Amino acid sequence: MPRHGYCCINITLGENTKPRVTTNRGMTKKTFSERGIKYSSELSLQNVKDLYTIIEWNNKNGIDMYRMSSDIFPWCSEYEISDLPDFNEIKSKLKECGDLAKSANQRLTFHPSPYSVIASVNPSVVEKAIKELSQHAEIMDLMELDRSFFYPINVHVNTSKPDLESAAKRFCDSWRMLPESVKSRLVLENDDKKSQFTSVDLYNLVHKEIGIPLTFDYLHNYCHEPEEWNEVDVLKLCYSTWPEGIVPIVHYSDSRKLFEDSDSKILAHTDWIWKPKVETYGLEIDIEFEVKMKELALIKYLNPIL
Repeated sequence: MPRHGYCCINITLGENTKPRVTTNRGMTKKTFSERGIKYSSELSLQNVKDLYTIIEWNNKNGIDMYRMSSDIFPWCSEYEISDLPDFNEIKSKLKECGDLAKSANQRLTFHPSPYSVIASVNPSVVEKAIKELSQHAEIMDLMELDRSFFYPINVHVNTSKPDLESAAKRFCDSWRMLPESVKSRLVLENDDKKSQFTSVDLYNLVHKEIGIPLTFDYLHNYCHEPEEWNEVDVLKLCYSTWPEGIVPIVHYSDSRKLFEDSDSKILAHTDWIWKPKVETYGLEIDIEFEVKMKELALIKYLNPIL
């Protein structure tokens, strides 16, 4: 059976519990400058405790995949996670989170920010991106999750300057500098803009070079499908890039413009999942829904009679 997941925020726990459950506690740069790493540590510990609550809730509600928030550690670009004053307690709680997820065979993922650009022409941006990706992998290591594409860290190339070929080469060159904790989990997703990468571009320019698995995003492909390819062909191409024994992950949302607001951009994500069934063309894939109503939309999709 395929897994189905949602991303980062649990609306039910965030709105119906006091204090609210969230892994997105953060602060402004000004507050960080004033209160420093001690306050970051306090917020991080609260976020990690609530991560356990969310994973526990998912298990109880039949949800077996979840994208963790990249905001668990506020302003972690400015410090090392191991330097947090509450690190020992944080480390212990992260292991509990990992143990709980593994005991229920729940698949956990990450999707770092669009500012994490290892293909940038700016060396300082690349350096910061490598640190960000390394910290995502460190969190997974602290959770004792396998260094495997079963627990992927999903990124985009996030640049096409000055052209796709050059950007792809820079991505591959920077990928080779990543620690094994990142490379063993990093997967690459197609884009929605015409100036950026289709799945076919990624296959030809990146996967063939370094073997990185490709995440297929249905909506992005709809917005930017190569003229000579159709959805099933592109999905199968991405599917073929994942190693044997690891079920590929795909991303899904309907277009807000087509289903909820005709004034929206075609690439905007919907609040809800409108199609009664995602077409998988007979392939075994795990589906991560990128919709604004989060777990509420997923539960409605899985239980349409409720």
